This record gives sequence, C-alpha cells and structure tokens, in this order.
Amino acid sequence: MKYSFIAPRKKRLISGELRLVLFFFTVTIAMLVGTYMFLEYKTYDFVNERKNVALKEKSIKRSVEAMQEQIKTIEKEAKIVEQVTTSNAVMKESIRNLFDLVPEDITLSRAELEEKSLILYGTTPNKDTYEYMLHAPLRSIFNRSYTSFYPIENGWYRFVSSNYLDDETVEEIK
Repeated sequence: MKYSFIAPRKKRLISGELRLVLFFFTVTIAMLVGTYMFLEYKTYDFVNERKNVALKEKSIKRSVEAMQEQIKTIEKEAKIVEQVTTSNAVMKESIRNLFDLVPEDITLSRAELEEKSLILYGTTPNKDTYEYMLHAPLRSIFNRSYTSFYPIENGWYRFVSSNYLDDETVEEIK
C-alpha cells in the first residue's frame, strides 16, 4: 500500500535553502573579515604616517630654530657692519678735516690717528708757521699737545706733534 502520491526522494544532509543561507552567511562573514582587515591596514598605515609627520615636524622645528639663530647672527653682523661703516665714514671725515686743517706751507710725511690720539710727522719752514697755522687749531681740539722740532739742512724744521684726548673728553664725544 502506498500512502504517498510522489516517488520518494533521497534526503540530503544540506538542503538547497540551507545551502543558500550558508552561502550568504559565508559571503557576509568574508565581507566583514575583509572590511576588518582593510580597516586594520588603514589604521596601521595612518599610525606610520603620523609618526613620519611627527618626525618631519620635529626636523622642521629644528631647522626653523637653526634659521632663527642664523637670522640673529646675521642681524648682529649687520649691526657690526653698520657700526664699522659709520665709524669708517666718521674716520674718513676726520681725516679729510685733518688734511683741510694743514696749511700749504706745512708738509706732512706721516699721520697716526687713533681713538684718543693723533701723531703728526712733517716739515715746516719755521716754528712760528707751525705754531700759528697748525698747532693752534690742534690745541683747540685736543686736551694735551706736545711738539718736538728738529732742524734739517735747508733751514726748515722736522716736527713730531703728539696730541691726546683725555678719557672724559672721549666719553663726551661718544
């Protein structure tokens, strides 16, 4: 006796519906694992990139500090150059004024100009010419002035004139 209208089929362990469900679960789990792996890689990459950026930032800060030190050094050197230039201009003007001060009758052979002193070597036709034409203006500029005369064969005189400023006068000028 037959109780069924269809022929019996073999029962499978995994049915078609269960296979479909397992396939979708497998694909979903694979997608989740793939997403997780991708995010882990990106996190690792981000951490490494952040470390590199931090190292670059430190090196840039060091180079900026070094540049700032160089800028300070250059500014100091520029101030020194400016002072030297100013000092040279003042010295040049002083020398020009000194030579303007020397009359035509007196010939200078050497002049030593320092911060607090001026020593002149030269020849003059006579002592009076020196005294009135050169020594008087030098006395008005310097605190102490000493002159030595040496006669030469042609009747003229060689002279050495040492002129000094005192320390208080130098500080007033500065």
